[in-house]
Amino acid sequence: MSFLISNVPHFKCWVRKEFTANHSNYHGEYIHALAFAVNTIPDRSLSFQVVFTGCEIDSEDGPDENIHGGAMWARMPIQALVADIPYDEWPEPMEDHLCQPWDCESRTHSAVVLDRVSSSPWLCKIDNNFYKGKYLFTVDYTDSDIADDPAQHKQSHVLYLMDAGKWTGNFVALPNNRVRATSPALWRTGEGAPDFAPSQWIHSAEQHESYLDPFTTFNNLYSDGKKTKKKKV
Repeated sequence: MSFLISNVPHFKCWVRKEFTANHSNYHGEYIHALAFAVNTIPDRSLSFQVVFTGCEIDSEDGPDENIHGGAMWARMPIQALVADIPYDEWPEPMEDHLCQPWDCESRTHSAVVLDRVSSSPWLCKIDNNFYKGKYLFTVDYTDSDIADDPAQHKQSHVLYLMDAGKWTGNFVALPNNRVRATSPALWRTGEGAPDFAPSQWIHSAEQHESYLDPFTTFNNLYSDGKKTKKKKV
């Protein structure tokens, strides 16, 4: 379990350059980078540790000198990142509430690749439309009132959008109720709204009244299953 920052499977990306200049300059320009760690700060979007690669000098309209390669940036917001895929036009930025509908719930988290659902595209519901997404990894949270409330807990599945028109290539972080995983060999992908409701129950064995009885508590493999009477003194 990590606190504040953790390693993630690294991925190549482009960084919107205005994020490196306090949004005062360089709009429409991009710097190539490698993202390799994630930060979780409550009430904020996910952010990433990135190292710049200098690969933009290989672009037709790139700079003549490599001044960024090897420089790092901490807590680069997910909204700044664009997938390293071919483009006819760069994707339009997404509003914060569309890119990550729910902010990070805690500094305490884990980052994991859900292998069984990682191979096929996901369906992402954004602004009432479905788009295909390439799944990368999942951030899960604990150790806060919201994160540990079964009715409020949200995971952040990190993906980049595919065939999403003006948003193709943008990274998003979506909860379970905004995505569907697909795997034609293992299950049929549903359509329509699942008839789910968040569970507000907490299940715990040791809250049961039987745990007041030592015989029940210690009725295990080493017990003969018979209650023994206390000897009178």
